[in-house]
Amino acid sequence: MLDMTDRAAQTTHIHAPMSTCVEIVLDFERYPEWAKDVKEAVVRSRDDQGRPLQVEYRASALGRSTRYMLEYDYSESPSRLSWHLVEGDIMRALNGAYSFVEVDGGTQVFYELDIELVVPLPGFVKRRAEARILVEAIKELKARAES
Repeated sequence: MLDMTDRAAQTTHIHAPMSTCVEIVLDFERYPEWAKDVKEAVVRSRDDQGRPLQVEYRASALGRSTRYMLEYDYSESPSRLSWHLVEGDIMRALNGAYSFVEVDGGTQVFYELDIELVVPLPGFVKRRAEARILVEAIKELKARAES
């Protein structure tokens, strides 16, 4: 059975300036304070401007603990932050991005995610897990930015 990478996306309006949203998203080490599935986030390397380049995470996913490392791409910063998986224990791919657009009364945030797991899951289980990740991530970001 071939398990293709699935892309999922979610968007929301956050009643906070774009700079606040970007600042929260870039403060990786504080993710455990507001992203409930993230148990630990450690910056492993920085780029030549001092920005986190590789971040190692410990998180709960699909009812178990998982570890993975993401590498971030700032080439479209600050309107977009993208990432890709460097290594992970249950994922073969984890690519995504946050895109930010300043709008009246706040920021429109678009969150996209591609996940490919090592162990193939039935499509409906995978889609439900992705939807939960996306909805929770954007809801938690919104709550943090608006608080």
